[in-house]
Amino acid sequence: MPIIETSVLALLIWAVLGYLFGSVPFGVLISRLMGLGNVRDIGSGNIGATNVLRTGSKPAAFATLVLDGAKGAIAALIARAVAGEDAAQVAGLMALIGHCYPIWLKFNGGKGVATFLGLLLALSLPVGTACCATWVAFAALKRISSLAALAAAGTSTFWMTLLGYSEGFVMGVILTTLIFWRHRSNITRLRAGTEPKIGA
Repeated sequence: MPIIETSVLALLIWAVLGYLFGSVPFGVLISRLMGLGNVRDIGSGNIGATNVLRTGSKPAAFATLVLDGAKGAIAALIARAVAGEDAAQVAGLMALIGHCYPIWLKFNGGKGVATFLGLLLALSLPVGTACCATWVAFAALKRISSLAALAAAGTSTFWMTLLGYSEGFVMGVILTTLIFWRHRSNITRLRAGTEPKIGA
């Protein structure tokens, strides 16, 4: 854990700001702006880039991926610049929670992978890069997005320890737990061998 230097009140403010920023449903907004309909009525009903891709629009999926990733990164970077590492971790964690449980969508949001990776890239570029590389490697080998996400999340604390970001370890455990929880239905399908592959 980082040294707690920010006051409890300030950390609460950063938590709220991080949550609100993370809860912006870019997948829903982009799909509607591009005339693709309500992404929650398509495919899995998820608001993330993988499901937006099922609309048939690669530009919409790419924009969703970038903006969802930016939510976690920007929340953490602003908090770090203004307050410090403790605030950055709180704001980033709450941005991920906001994405997964946005108040605007009755707390039914995305699975948080892009926001998770964007957050790690902002907090520790080596760790974020290693997690992104893990995702790419598993996606290329297995062609299953959810498995790649679980691999990236599951190895995040290992990368933190190996690459010198030990102050992020506790946060990493929380992030990994949340990612696995949001993918519990995918894990069931993976075990059953029914999880769809990328592009299916």
